[in-house]
Amino acid sequence: MGSVFSPYYAYARRKGPVAAENHVALNVALYGERSGWAMTERNAAMLSRDRDALVIGPSSMRWDGADLVISVREWGFPLPRRLVGEIRVTPRVWGQQAFVLNESGRHVWHPVAPLATVQLDFERPGLAWRGTGYLDHNRGDEPLADGFVDWNWQRAVHADGALVAYSGRRRDGRTFGFCVDFGSDGVEMEQVLPPRQALPRTLWRVPRIAHGEAGTKLVKTLEDTPFYSRSLIEMAHAGQTLEAVQESLSLTHLTRPVVQMMLPFRMPRRG
Repeated sequence: MGSVFSPYYAYARRKGPVAAENHVALNVALYGERSGWAMTERNAAMLSRDRDALVIGPSSMRWDGADLVISVREWGFPLPRRLVGEIRVTPRVWGQQAFVLNESGRHVWHPVAPLATVQLDFERPGLAWRGTGYLDHNRGDEPLADGFVDWNWQRAVHADGALVAYSGRRRDGRTFGFCVDFGSDGVEMEQVLPPRQALPRTLWRVPRIAHGEAGTKLVKTLEDTPFYSRSLIEMAHAGQTLEAVQESLSLTHLTRPVVQMMLPFRMPRRG
């Protein structure tokens, strides 16, 4: 709701305050042989929500007991193919606190379930998957580009829980960074942020920064856009080699006019 990546929301804000509820979308990204992408933005008339459910157009998210059930009914874009299926997220560990990312408190990250079990069953494309997953929540009182130049995030599962590292540069020139070890027993322990490791830049020249000991390396690029990348990496940490998902975001790239003009080709709007 009020997506930081929405070109329509960015354009509308030029004229003054805009209701975030008028710019809502469910983003679905499937990787592999049966891949798919959807991120159709809709207006406030296509949104409904209460304590236990969020409905965006034909898709929805709802709590079923302790499980979060995500029902996907979308059209892929730019290739017009149907994405129909269900994702069930069962938290194994609940995050105990939210983390303020800047001193003004305008940007907050909350790892709702840093460790979870995920079941994915799709009719279109035909796809079933079981594994570990993650659920977090971000909120802000200003555009993300007003608060940050860039940020990098990564999460790795280990034998006793999950490790999350977060770092970036604020718009005032200062940096931030922290690392949290979420134990399978529910205990959260902040650790020293592992050393900074520069990964190869993306095809769009977006810088990628990971955190880990010597030997941390890129395994595979999953998402490569003009302002954002998602990758699989091997993270060297405490004598272990952990598989991690890593993300890098450049707000400098995102706010370039040419990038804003390109975004509708991946993010159409309805309503």
